[in-house]
Amino acid sequence: MKKIVALIDGSGYAQSVCDHAGWIAMRGESTLLLLHVLGRRDGASDNADLSGSIGLGARTALLEELAELDGQKARLANKRGRAILDDAKARVEEHGVTSVSTTLRNGQLVETMHEFETDADLIIIGKRGEASNFDMDHLGSNLERVVRSTKKPVLVASRAFKPINKMLIAFDGGKSSMKAIEHIASGSVFKGIDCLLLHVGSETSQYRKQLGGAVATLQNAGYTAEYRVVAGQADSVIADTVESEQFDLLVMGAYGHSRIRNLIIGSTTTQMVGACKVPVMLFR
Repeated sequence: MKKIVALIDGSGYAQSVCDHAGWIAMRGESTLLLLHVLGRRDGASDNADLSGSIGLGARTALLEELAELDGQKARLANKRGRAILDDAKARVEEHGVTSVSTTLRNGQLVETMHEFETDADLIIIGKRGEASNFDMDHLGSNLERVVRSTKKPVLVASRAFKPINKMLIAFDGGKSSMKAIEHIASGSVFKGIDCLLLHVGSETSQYRKQLGGAVATLQNAGYTAEYRVVAGQADSVIADTVESEQFDLLVMGAYGHSRIRNLIIGSTTTQMVGACKVPVMLFR
């Protein structure tokens, strides 16, 4: 990987995002950009309705006070953003990363991310953001927006980081699955890590051929890889396999042409990404 963009906020997932980014950057000898985006609401007061019986002079004075308050909030938000990025940079440098930069921007997260993802090989984001409760089942709203809008691989960081020694690749034979295989095979980040390709469904000759080809691609690149076909519901089989066999990373396509199609975009998003306590790497 040449460049990684890590989306940093003030949530409890920020440290995990930094740790995953640092680990990947070191193994892939990548440059790392830490990006923190201040939303339009950060540092801004709620719009006030100053109509009605308030006199003109009073409204003018109140508007001036609100403008000053907005300025103070904006300055504090910027200081906080800088502090978050400084802490994040120090944390990834503990992993040995030397090529790391930070950027603080105002605006919408997705639009800002598009400015920096052109030459990026991977985007890293936490499973939940500042506005989400760790104990709740729903995922952060920004996560779905990012996954929907980018064509770059997205690594969804789990609550806590641990080195990756085993990865499970959910394989359905679709374009996103093949893109994941090619991405992993062509890079150095996951070299030396055991890979299991899991297909949930029937073991047809078509899938045997595709799975065999995918395994061969990984093996030719120096990976230890094998495949397995299991009947059942894709979401439950994948989640159960990750937990029972203690995989450290789940790799899957954000879109597919089988039952996995709805796993990432739609109601099953929470059930799949939310249920797995390991990072999930998504491909479109």
